[in-house]
Amino acid sequence: MFYIGCHLSVSGGYEAMGKTALSIGANTFQYFTRNPRGRGFKRPSKEDVAALVALVKENGFAPPLAHAPYTFNPSSCEERIWQYSCESMREDIEFLEAIPGSLYNFHPGSHVGKGVETGIANTAKLLNSVITPGQGTTVLIETMAGKGSEIGGRFEEVAELIRLTEPEKRVHLGVCLDTCHIWDGGYDIAGETDRVLDEFDRIIGRERLRAIHLNDTKNPLGARKDRHEKIGEGFIGLEGFKNIITNNRIAHLPFYLETPNELDGYAAEIALLRGIRNDA
Repeated sequence: MFYIGCHLSVSGGYEAMGKTALSIGANTFQYFTRNPRGRGFKRPSKEDVAALVALVKENGFAPPLAHAPYTFNPSSCEERIWQYSCESMREDIEFLEAIPGSLYNFHPGSHVGKGVETGIANTAKLLNSVITPGQGTTVLIETMAGKGSEIGGRFEEVAELIRLTEPEKRVHLGVCLDTCHIWDGGYDIAGETDRVLDEFDRIIGRERLRAIHLNDTKNPLGARKDRHEKIGEGFIGLEGFKNIITNNRIAHLPFYLETPNELDGYAAEIALLRGIRNDA
């Protein structure tokens, strides 16, 4: 099964997102748990969430991917920012327990000049605070491009975050690999897909890889800038995406588009990628 979807707006409600996904040929989707650049949020009704859960089950969707907002900075040394990130992530995870098999993706943060080791330690401290042993939600660390002071741009940094998480909580941790980010970070996921996956497996462990953000990039390999592009219109290119989505080590994973598109553009990309998978 090829699980492919895109980022959708939560403004119309949770069941509405599922119906929108179906209308564009998707069998999963991603959404923000709250305002991505602000602090306000409104939880949906229990009835709306239950309707989504029923739709997901009925249509054989891969788990919807909840994305934490950009306002979080788990690596921050500023207590106010770290506490806000911690408390909000804990609230999100508690809410997501109502959606079986939920995936919750977050950016591991920026150390803002305090050093990579300090940033990693702060994010690990947050993970140990927000994860509850036995929870149903899997928390995904997103691979980053390594721009500025952000952590997670190297596989080793992600692995260290996982290592510093307490063992009984570590079992609820996974990784979301972003194709634009790791390309911009210097990993040639397009031309050397197997080599990059070998490196991921050696450093992090293949069993941790639970989802893929499928994005082309405006930047050459190793630019460390993080600028998404539409599928096939950037440096990864269609041949690169063919190598990625048909690789038998990751082909079973859910893929989530975050390309600069409206709904019709996402529908076209989903159809394009399905065609590539069918022809392979």
